[in-house]
Amino acid sequence: MNRDPEAWARLGQALTTSRQAQRLTQDELAERAGVSLGSVKNAEAGVVPKARMPYTVPAIARALGWPDGAVDAVLEGDGPPGEWGDVSVQQSVDIERLEADLTHANVRVLGGATGAEIEAATKAALDVLRQHGVI
Repeated sequence: MNRDPEAWARLGQALTTSRQAQRLTQDELAERAGVSLGSVKNAEAGVVPKARMPYTVPAIARALGWPDGAVDAVLEGDGPPGEWGDVSVQQSVDIERLEADLTHANVRVLGGATGAEIEAATKAALDVLRQHGVI
């Protein structure tokens, strides 16, 4: 078993990031994994086990949707499952969908605004995103 404190710290951070991405509290994750809150806290803190791999760590990983073997892979230096890669935002943004989403958001927030005002606010937001190279 890997006993490198840096590897366990990396695993703890990956578990924390995965939990937060799923908007789970530590209590909710503990319940989902069938382990104690202390086990989740220790795993996320990167506590190096004294002897062998605690059964709770793979249980926590499974509860987060990680595949079998992911814990060992992260401990050996691989990235966690589902880790973000470098993807060009320009390639993944659907401009029409973004415009519709911004318009709907403006309608919710600017309840008393006219249609023309909402269209102007949406256009201004899109212009800012274009100036920053996001779209």
